[in-house]
Amino acid sequence: MYAQAAIKPNTLLRNGAYGIVMRGVQKCTRGCSSLRGRKRLPLCCIKLDTATDPCCGTGGFLLAAYEHMRKQSKDVEKQKFLKNNALYGADNTSLVVTLASMNLYLHDIGVNKSPIAYKDSLIETTDDLYQVVMTNPPFGTRPQGSVEVSANRPEFIKTTDNQVNFLQHIMSIIKTGGRVGVVLPDSVLTDAGATAKVREKLMKDYNLHTILRLPTGIFYANGVKTNVLFFEKGEPTKDIWVYDYRTGVKHTMATKPMTRDHLQEFVDCYCSGHLQDRTETYDAETNPNGRWKKFTEADVKAREDLNFKWIDFTEEDDRSVGEILDEMQEEADGISAAVAQLKELLGGIEL
Repeated sequence: MYAQAAIKPNTLLRNGAYGIVMRGVQKCTRGCSSLRGRKRLPLCCIKLDTATDPCCGTGGFLLAAYEHMRKQSKDVEKQKFLKNNALYGADNTSLVVTLASMNLYLHDIGVNKSPIAYKDSLIETTDDLYQVVMTNPPFGTRPQGSVEVSANRPEFIKTTDNQVNFLQHIMSIIKTGGRVGVVLPDSVLTDAGATAKVREKLMKDYNLHTILRLPTGIFYANGVKTNVLFFEKGEPTKDIWVYDYRTGVKHTMATKPMTRDHLQEFVDCYCSGHLQDRTETYDAETNPNGRWKKFTEADVKAREDLNFKWIDFTEEDDRSVGEILDEMQEEADGISAAVAQLKELLGGIEL
């Protein structure tokens, strides 16, 4: 896998190979529709044992997980395990697999053997189970000519929706007690038919305890609304906590890019490791637009979908019709006066 396997990573860095790989990553990302923008999840919400990204692209999630975990212990054996046995990924594009492998290698991960497999995760079944799954499945339909998923995965609820199939795959590779953080579009939370059946299975066999609603266009193209779903295997869903970082929020790559700091309140509210201490910032009387709200088991069962909305920034207009007409007339009179003054100033000038 590694053309420079005999060269130590720091030598590669000094020779500028890292920059070459990163330029290749950027170029491939711009030119290949199978790659997605890899924004970082709030990884302080995740504790690692063995973790995987079944559609890892160039390895951004795995590298972010490594950077988060390596600071938690200086124990040599734990560091060795983290570098060689903790992280795994897969992608169905050979060039992307090479880039991901080199990306991790240059950070001293998987030096002896690449942790990235070249495979189509939706087609190739596996007996491997993981403690953590963190991923951003590719948006849209499978490429033309791809093998139909249901032909190889008869246990799946049949659907052509790529994200729903990846959700089913994730559900099949997580250990009991394992944790998942997955980026999915609104359609997975709202669509009927096969998608609704997969949601029902998710709610029955997994504890979907948290949904983070993200601004439009953060992970996918502009106009596509996404969420991060956090769930665990082993218990059914009861209460669902939702953090709405979408309503009234707008980010742009050029003038207002989204950063880690923007999600600090969510991280604080999440209460990683002590979920029982969670407290709503929403209050019907004192803070109806609080972004962190709990929906009880009864609330969830009463709904047909999981598209939770409650924030409303629209201002009520308590003016009477007469008051509105008076204000309109006042503005119209002001415009007429301005036009008359302008004509007087222009005098006999021909326009």
